[in-house]
Amino acid sequence: MRSRRRPALLAVMGLTAGLLLSTPQPASAANLIKNPGFETAGTGDMPYCWSKSGWGDNDFSFTTTADAHSGTKAMKVELTRRVSGDRKALVTESTACAPVVTVGKQYDLGLWYKSTTPDTSLTLFRHDTTAGWQYWTDLKTLEPAGAWTQASVRTPAVPAGTDRISWGVSVYGTGSATTDDYTMDQVADPVPDPVCTGTPAECANGRWDVLPTKNPVRSMHSVVLNNGKVLLIAGSGNSEEQFKAGTFTSAVYNPATGTYKVVPTPKDMFCAGHVQLQDGRVLVMSGNKGYPTADGTIGYQGYKDSYIFDPVSETYSKTNDMNDGHWYPSATALGNGDVISFGGLKEDSTGSVTAELWSDAQQKWLPTWQVNQTWSYWGLYPSMILMQDGRLFYSGSHTFGNNIPGTGSAIYDYDANTITQTPGLQKKDERDQSASVLLPPAQDQKVLTLGGGNIDSNPDANRLTDVIDLKTANPAYVAGPPIPQGTVDLGNGKVAQTGTQGKMYVSAVLLPDGKVLETGGALHNRADPVFESSIYDPASNTFDPVAADPQARGYHSSSFLLPDGRVMSTGDNPGNGTWNHNVSIYTPPYLLKGARPAITSVIDTEWTYGDTQRITVDRPIAKAELIRPAAVTHSSDPNQRFVDLPLAVDGNNVDLNVTSNPNMAPPGWYMLFAVDANGVPSVAKWVHLQGPSALSATDASAHVHSFADDLQGKVTEPGKERTSQKVSPTVSGCDRHYGSINVCVPTAFPDEVKKTTAARCAWLKSNDYGRLKVNGKDDPLRLDRNKDGVACGKKDLTRR
Repeated sequence: MRSRRRPALLAVMGLTAGLLLSTPQPASAANLIKNPGFETAGTGDMPYCWSKSGWGDNDFSFTTTADAHSGTKAMKVELTRRVSGDRKALVTESTACAPVVTVGKQYDLGLWYKSTTPDTSLTLFRHDTTAGWQYWTDLKTLEPAGAWTQASVRTPAVPAGTDRISWGVSVYGTGSATTDDYTMDQVADPVPDPVCTGTPAECANGRWDVLPTKNPVRSMHSVVLNNGKVLLIAGSGNSEEQFKAGTFTSAVYNPATGTYKVVPTPKDMFCAGHVQLQDGRVLVMSGNKGYPTADGTIGYQGYKDSYIFDPVSETYSKTNDMNDGHWYPSATALGNGDVISFGGLKEDSTGSVTAELWSDAQQKWLPTWQVNQTWSYWGLYPSMILMQDGRLFYSGSHTFGNNIPGTGSAIYDYDANTITQTPGLQKKDERDQSASVLLPPAQDQKVLTLGGGNIDSNPDANRLTDVIDLKTANPAYVAGPPIPQGTVDLGNGKVAQTGTQGKMYVSAVLLPDGKVLETGGALHNRADPVFESSIYDPASNTFDPVAADPQARGYHSSSFLLPDGRVMSTGDNPGNGTWNHNVSIYTPPYLLKGARPAITSVIDTEWTYGDTQRITVDRPIAKAELIRPAAVTHSSDPNQRFVDLPLAVDGNNVDLNVTSNPNMAPPGWYMLFAVDANGVPSVAKWVHLQGPSALSATDASAHVHSFADDLQGKVTEPGKERTSQKVSPTVSGCDRHYGSINVCVPTAFPDEVKKTTAARCAWLKSNDYGRLKVNGKDDPLRLDRNKDGVACGKKDLTRR
């Protein structure tokens, strides 16, 4: 969790071209860079069309040197002392100098260089026609070189709204980089038009298939393993009968064969937390120690136990205990391989205020006194997303009821141990079981939050979406486009959604073409499934409705990306206690566009930060990326991320440039996809991005920018040490006075249901609740008017 400290806002934002009197030297027709070899003098001490830039606490110099690759001049940038930040010579950000680019096109960038430090990278800025100049991305780390060395890299597709770019070499460690002979050429479109291989509707919207073999367990946790199989964890499966019998289950699904293997499960991992460790094993934390009592006086309880699942042996082994119980905890992998966890319910049903830290080096949970504590209660399954500088962004997505106090989203700085609120999240107390995802690529540092409801007040779930750019100085959510509407089953068959009706229990899945599939959901607390799926395009900030999963996917459902580029969806646990064991597979439109590219070889599957790694492909590709495999439950997977790998292309040989920042891509196993210009992905290859020891061995440093530094929200320092936060036993939105423990009669019925016995019983009947036993003497919902101990009997509806 040790991030590099972030100083003032990026200095490059304030660059001006100045008065340019010199005439640039002629350049080749193909090269879009003016004065590529620094031969033409400018005003002041910089060559024409080149400017000084940088930020942070460091000592530096810019020198036009005669030690050139060609001609008589080159540019040397040197840092003699560095605490933070970088220095770089950039193409001047002006209409006279910055190359014009076309949205959607890619460009090959090249230069010659010498370098005495491994801490250099090729850095891009883009000019947004609305927002002006802003940082775009770091493309390539340059290895130290004593002699003149050529480097080249291909940009991602130019984002919407961009008309010009600027770029140069950033030096962010002590030492120097000398550069010369810059080139920039537009890449020709490499592939023919796609050919539809399905029906016209399938090619436009994709296709869902329900598998013939059902999921054998009531799984609510889905983890894609580094061998391509899927771990499906059920524990007791929200069944009190199985809990009492000690029947705890998991299954391993093999997509290649379509088969399941049920594996012994040592504890009730129902509503645990989970995350992949950097070696590919799965850390599973806490779970269900006990179900609520029938009278509702005691709620769910979380135990302290923690386990590791080994994908090779397909077995669980116990770790040391956590310091608290955490039923519904967060789990976020950090840039050094550690895991941090917040929230959930303790063994006594109160809310845990204890932050937990798993040490990758020591392979154990650290004692409380070794972990920074704010004694804050973050709720249940709080979505905590790792930022590029090591801080955590709480997106506002959570489970059960209202959000945390304040604005509902915040940035947590572990080193400073402070929480700073971020504004803008719409209806922050109606984002219960919304979904949040770090948008592709992770280098853009944008988060999308979509949908949600509130199981306490039980309004119609909403269509809201919000996007936050964590690269801005003072990040704030802005409203995004509404989720498209589909159909909803209110108990009498599917009808079109109306008004502002949206969905909670929504799943969001990163796709290898750089878009996001949102699917599944329901209109109310464990009731009224919504049938709608759409694909969100971060580049255009739009949703495109696609084919909908034919299966209900509400509470305890999950959707996730498979290594072959398809999406798998499982589960659904409505309030009547039933379970949907059908499994759906979505084939996105990109798999119906004809032949897909193939990665024919990966030279090395062990990758280190700042590396250049070579692959071969069978035909031209437009981009490549790493996608972290899913570990999803309850609409939540804060570790899901898509990391762009800039390309250097030589025919079918492609060199991939790996980020030098472990906060951008925490160590672990990743799916490597190659994608052509039509957005068609290859089948993924598995590669292992190594952790701190590899980082030290290559002497690479994380290139961390000063984003989100000037936070203006309310800052909370650590509070007084306390044991827990009081939480209502009805936190799950279920009135335990009726039915069995795993039956969820809502504490608040939807607004359209009148507050009468007849209306409430009609709603329960339409949702297949059946006969409900009344637990105890209380009847708060007035469902047992004749007091015979059975709710919604005939006499209850006729009694006056």
